[in-house]
Amino acid sequence: MSDTTTLGPVSDKKFVPAVLLCFFLGGLGIHRFYLGKIGTGILMLVTLGGFGIWTIIDFVRLIVGSLKDRNGLPLQR
Repeated sequence: MSDTTTLGPVSDKKFVPAVLLCFFLGGLGIHRFYLGKIGTGILMLVTLGGFGIWTIIDFVRLIVGSLKDRNGLPLQR
C-alpha cells in the first residue's frame, strides 16, 4: 500500500510541472495559468508576481500541497 494515496478526486494537473513553472516563471504567473486560474495569473503577470512576494508564497503552497487547481482539486503527485 502506498503512502501517497489520496481520498477523493484529483486534478488532471501535475505537481512537478506546476512547481517548475512557479520556480522559473513564477513572476509572470505562468503556474497560475497552468492551474486554470486565469484571473490571478493576469494579476501576477501585471504585478510581476506581486513584486516577488506572491511568487514565493505560491511556491511554498505548492510544495506543501495547499495550492489547488481552479476546481479546488489537489494536484497529481
